[in-house]
Amino acid sequence: MDYHGPMALPQSIRLAALACAMTVVACPALAQPTDDESRPATEAPPVASSPALDAKLFYEIFLGELTTRMGDPGAGYALMLEAARRSADGQLYQRAADIALQSRSGEHALAAARAWKQALPQSREANRYMLQILVALNRIRETPELLRQELAQSSARDKLATLSALPRMYERASDKALVAKVAEQALADELGNPATGSVAWVSLGRLRLAAGDKSGALDAAHKAQALDNASEGAVQLALELMQENIAQAEPIVLRALAKQAVPRLPEWRMAYARVLAGLQRNQDARGLLEAVTQEKPALAPAWLLMASLQFQDNRLPEAETSLQRFLELSATDTDEQVRQKSRTQAYLLYAQIAEKKNDFAAAQTWLGRIDDPQGVFGAQIRRASLLARQGQLAQARALLRSLPGSSADDQRMKLLAEVQLLREQRLYRQAYQVQGELVALFPQEAELVYDQALLAEKAGQPDLMEQLLRQVIARQPQYHHAYNALGYSLADRGTRLVEAKQLILKALELAAGDPFIMDSLGWVEFRLGNKADAKRYLEAAYKTRPDVEIAAHLGEVLWSLGDKDAASRVWKEGQRSNPDNDTLKETLQRLGVAP
Repeated sequence: MDYHGPMALPQSIRLAALACAMTVVACPALAQPTDDESRPATEAPPVASSPALDAKLFYEIFLGELTTRMGDPGAGYALMLEAARRSADGQLYQRAADIALQSRSGEHALAAARAWKQALPQSREANRYMLQILVALNRIRETPELLRQELAQSSARDKLATLSALPRMYERASDKALVAKVAEQALADELGNPATGSVAWVSLGRLRLAAGDKSGALDAAHKAQALDNASEGAVQLALELMQENIAQAEPIVLRALAKQAVPRLPEWRMAYARVLAGLQRNQDARGLLEAVTQEKPALAPAWLLMASLQFQDNRLPEAETSLQRFLELSATDTDEQVRQKSRTQAYLLYAQIAEKKNDFAAAQTWLGRIDDPQGVFGAQIRRASLLARQGQLAQARALLRSLPGSSADDQRMKLLAEVQLLREQRLYRQAYQVQGELVALFPQEAELVYDQALLAEKAGQPDLMEQLLRQVIARQPQYHHAYNALGYSLADRGTRLVEAKQLILKALELAAGDPFIMDSLGWVEFRLGNKADAKRYLEAAYKTRPDVEIAAHLGEVLWSLGDKDAASRVWKEGQRSNPDNDTLKETLQRLGVAP
């Protein structure tokens, strides 16, 4: 679209514009403000001029609006920008930029914002417009000085809000590492400021984490807490790092909770417990939740999370008691949306408990209570699982295929559910075929090809698995899961062990400290005969993530080293978390062990 090209207007429009311009006094809605306080103090008032010039200016403004509404935003933009330049009026510059933005012409919007800032260099609004447009255009290198000015012109309260919003503002930028570097430059004056430093370090930490710089994010979290030991942002960042398997972040959380420095202490203990549960540290999570439910027994979400952990540990009567307490407390929740969503989770958990007891009728009854539109899909997936467990696999698959929704995302969710159903039934060949449908729908998603590769191995086709994983590596060289999966597969089959170790070390280079990669490294060292190294790596992995498969491997290494008591203890822990795990069952059967 040419915003500066020749403009030809119908005669009726010219006459209407001229008529309105001739009656400028009678159009108060478009009159220029006369009170200087109605404009920002940093902006100059419109240039004084003769009545004829005022009429001409109004004519341009009116014509600009009219042509924009008549479907010619290019001409409207040009007229509005010219009026802004002649009057030095910030509102007109803003309107020109808005016309361009509404027409999806970022470069013209930037030109208007740039002209605005040149005319009124101290205008905070002009600076903000230019900053946001540059970010939207992915021209990140041009933003530091603008961001610095925005912070300098902000009140203390606005400055903290701006600092907190930085990760969201830059989230669509393509070069995350550049964003972190640019932000650090712009925040130089804030990082050491006792009033703003903690918030600034938290935002910088989030930007570093988005760029994959986990060690840099950890350093930022430490510095944020050093400046403010009550910083909730530092605790939240540390919890996010824990979810990324950065164990060194946990002391930040522990310090805040031990000193009871952060506000809303029970809620933060809850958040910590959720992360521990996600890391499969159920015992630690339960200990926290017990403290929370004693300190604040009316905190309904704590009982729901407790029930989930009790269910995972196969403590079904206790889980049902916790669920009953949750339902009692949540009945008084005034937020209908939150209440409905959490009760849906409770009903699903009740259904799973009934299913585990083989009481399929009770499970169906609980599922029938779900009326949350967003929870219906999950309920139908559980219904399909119930049908499959009762030998009605064809009906289960038909139920999933018939779920409403025809968009690509709907198809994705339905096919993913069907793959999971087939995996649960150990029908890996059929699961592989359905996963192939997913890959055909979303061919650019490396994760789907990766999952297809794992299903190929489960279906007894290791060569096909390797072929698919090498496709993923070629397409996405930083995808550490593919290196790890291939290396582990080779190690587990006892073939090409040197190459297997190289692949696993490459994965560890891309995702340092990942406990599942450490597990693979320990396993390949064991296969190579390096038992001491294997024990060291596996113990480190198990301490970070007490997963049942890591338990199976660590137990076997300990058993081979003669420490049978320690091996049995680790295997028992693994059985408690997942008694049906294939790797653990195969290990115990092969070694003839009943821990």
